[in-house]
Amino acid sequence: MTSITPLLYQSGYITIKDYDELADLYYLDLPNKEVRIGLMESLLEGYVGHERDEAVTTVAFLSRAIIQDKMDEALRLLQTFLSTVPYCDNTDYEGHYQQILYVIFSLIGKFVDVEIRTPRGRVDLVIRTATKLYLLELKLDKSADEAMHQIDLKNYPERFALCGLPIVKVGISFDREKKTLGE
Repeated sequence: MTSITPLLYQSGYITIKDYDELADLYYLDLPNKEVRIGLMESLLEGYVGHERDEAVTTVAFLSRAIIQDKMDEALRLLQTFLSTVPYCDNTDYEGHYQQILYVIFSLIGKFVDVEIRTPRGRVDLVIRTATKLYLLELKLDKSADEAMHQIDLKNYPERFALCGLPIVKVGISFDREKKTLGE
């Protein structure tokens, strides 16, 4: 399986939120709080195995860091969390990490969307909190500086100029060997 999305949809963990007929795009979401909690309590254990209690605590701290707009702290916690995920053969592409981040941020109750189209390209992930809008560009085995350069080169913040929130640009590099955040 190259994507967890069909499995999550078929099992009812995610539902179709909206459909854009012109673009032929489906917008997916977690249907309710109970499903979010169930996903945290059942599927999370499959990803982190026996370290579940520590992982749940880390996810709680991750959520708190994001609520407090401490993205650097959140990314350090995310790096630790991802280091607990068992080895998987299918991680040699950027989309794998994009999907993991989508699931994690959705589970902790943040608005998150992927591949948001802008006038000059697509933002890998957008996370909205009550006080900020985060634009995340992901790179696999490249530097976080390259991710930041792409955000600037393609002027991704321009697309969100009217959102009413301060925009924070975040470049993330994933390390293929360590299977977690590099920079």
